[in-house]
Amino acid sequence: MSKIENSGQGLKYKTLIIIVSIVIPVVVLILFNIRITSLPQLTFLPPIYASINGLTAILLISALYSVKNKKIKQHELLMKVSISLSLVFLVMYILYHMTTDATQYGGEGFIRYVYFFILITHITLSIFIVPMVLITYVRAISKMFDKHKKIARITFPIWLYIAVSGVVVYLMISPYYIH
Repeated sequence: MSKIENSGQGLKYKTLIIIVSIVIPVVVLILFNIRITSLPQLTFLPPIYASINGLTAILLISALYSVKNKKIKQHELLMKVSISLSLVFLVMYILYHMTTDATQYGGEGFIRYVYFFILITHITLSIFIVPMVLITYVRAISKMFDKHKKIARITFPIWLYIAVSGVVVYLMISPYYIH
């Protein structure tokens, strides 16, 4: 075990990761059940946060390319921007759902099953990616690069799937938005 894992700092990170990983889904669930009627419906947000998902996917691929080409500072910057964009996405997503009535998917037949499969896997993995990203990030900033690389190999494809599937879900449901 590394010194940081045995230190108070390692315990602090672990505790913080656990708290954040529980608080984010709980707060999102609570906020989804709160409707703010004093604000206008924020119907302009879905294409913006879908674009943020698309940009995050591009940045994740760029970050992988950077690290494979030993451009560590570039990789670090791209990952920090990806994390920041994910936070911006989350805020916009919550604001949209707190101010706007839910849109029902109108597709029929096989495509409906495809849509719900993508949506359910997207949402489920979105919950689990939070601790994975945090652990991956902490291992990097703690200079535990072997452990960082090990978990990043799992975190990266899941996070990429979430980013890409977010765009796909938006494209599939966008014809049914009421403006």
